[in-house]
Amino acid sequence: MDSKKAVVFCSASDTIDPKYNLAARELVRALHALDYSVVSGGGKIGTMGAITDESVKLGGHHVAVLPGFMKGLENPAVSEVVWTDTMSTRKERMRLGCDVAIALPGGIGTLDEIIETLVLRKLSRWNGKVFLLNLDGFYNPLIALLDHYVTTHMMEPQDRALVQAANSPEELVEMLNA
Repeated sequence: MDSKKAVVFCSASDTIDPKYNLAARELVRALHALDYSVVSGGGKIGTMGAITDESVKLGGHHVAVLPGFMKGLENPAVSEVVWTDTMSTRKERMRLGCDVAIALPGGIGTLDEIIETLVLRKLSRWNGKVFLLNLDGFYNPLIALLDHYVTTHMMEPQDRALVQAANSPEELVEMLNA
């Protein structure tokens, strides 16, 4: 197994704009080229499915982490499935051993995952890098909110700096290499 791991938080919806899945596939190709193994929610639909399918197509190692109540929703193509008891345990297990956490455009589950990861990073309970893939400005409202927290002194500038936004998979890869 590769020594570098990236956890990717993303959508499990099959009704989103296809551009998000195309960007996810592009990101997986870039991560694969940088010798990252990928950890995700491992679902078989939406961006989760696209990530798994692309990773497997490239011969990469892909770990899916799901709570037991989601049995049957896992993508059968994943390299490894890890079952957890709860959603909280799932998030913890997804980050385990990962060097990077990336939030692709997604729903409230994705928002929960990346915010908890940012909090853990701030508290030095997880030491990876945190990224948002801000495709077509998807995360602009969240970025503005984080900046508002700094302006109102609810967040320290150094804590705000713990999450970086990239506008494309290429830009995110450049940030990973920096």
